[in-house]
Amino acid sequence: MTESDADSAINVPEIPVEIVTDEEMGLIEAALTAGRSSLSSSTIPAISSAAAASSSSFSPLLHRNARSIGSIARLSKRRLSDYTDTSPIRDIEDSGVLRSTQKKIGVRESLLHRFRRKKGLSVTDITGTEWCEKQMEFLLLFGKPEITKAMKAGIVRHAKLEEEVVKKVKVRVGTLEDVLALKFINFIVGVNQLLFEGLTRELPLIGFVEGVWMVGVIDEIRMPETEANRNPILVETKTRSQARSPAEPQQRNGRLQLMCYKCLWDSLAANSFPSRQFYDFFALNPHYILSEEIRENTANSGFPAKTLDDLLRYFSNMCCMLPPADDQLLLRYEYQEDHSLLGEDQFMYDSDWAKRQIRCCLEFWLGERGANYTPVEERWKCRYCKFSSVCPANTNTDCTSS
Repeated sequence: MTESDADSAINVPEIPVEIVTDEEMGLIEAALTAGRSSLSSSTIPAISSAAAASSSSFSPLLHRNARSIGSIARLSKRRLSDYTDTSPIRDIEDSGVLRSTQKKIGVRESLLHRFRRKKGLSVTDITGTEWCEKQMEFLLLFGKPEITKAMKAGIVRHAKLEEEVVKKVKVRVGTLEDVLALKFINFIVGVNQLLFEGLTRELPLIGFVEGVWMVGVIDEIRMPETEANRNPILVETKTRSQARSPAEPQQRNGRLQLMCYKCLWDSLAANSFPSRQFYDFFALNPHYILSEEIRENTANSGFPAKTLDDLLRYFSNMCCMLPPADDQLLLRYEYQEDHSLLGEDQFMYDSDWAKRQIRCCLEFWLGERGANYTPVEERWKCRYCKFSSVCPANTNTDCTSS
């Protein structure tokens, strides 16, 4: 906990919390970013945008199916969320960020500095890099792939799962401070729903992990059904176009995604959110007066906030109450055609392995080395890559199934 975080935790009105013991797709990791950014305002509870030209935009407020318990009842039934961007604000959910000491190769900017400056490195940036660094490099340089039929099916399924616990209402936003405020509000609302009902979905996270600002959205978080364990269980649902289990590299990629979420969650639970660095990195004004609609909704939800700093204090106070996520993580695989369960992968968190994978990916993003090609034994991935015909890895080597 930094000195600024300690200051932020002083004299913060406590948010009443009651813990209950009630109890729940598969997008290709390298392309999930494109999928999320293409969604309409009724799809996911994270902030999404498509840059345009006016000074204000709308963002839905989410109504959750929660029990009525005073002011927290109003909180647990609503969440502010994604919006149709008509302002120059850029999407921060599926983007990346620099370490405080940005490295460069000669006079060239690193990919982080060039494509993810002052945004926030997404978990899907990490998993996309682990899938194939060269493909990620091509995506950054030449653009995102088109949304495929399988991706659309995954998006629709995610939306359906979310609608089981969330209803959206639009709220006007116009600045980056408002956009980030929505992420904090969604987090507070989602965590309260988790504590009251034992389940929340599409929970946005932002934190400082391995020296970078990282963002992500957890598919699902469950509270354990037994009183003995109070550590939330992180769940990721993957949909598949074929009724069979995924290949090992796909399972490995999914495991990394969940481990990144646990890293983010645990960093917040440890109350290690560096607020001063947050304001500096994103060039934010902590005393910025939030939009009228956001102020009204925070007041109605039981945590009135006038400025971004007010809201960050509530966020920090909430983080103080969080236990670390359970070390056992859960990947679910569904068949897209009928949503039947193909299987579940329960595995234990491996801190050393996850940190090695993240650091390896950061070497690429920070420009400390060039992009690696997919290993020869995994070149079957190239059949599904739109850049395979121009990739140097395929000049003399055919892509064959592993």
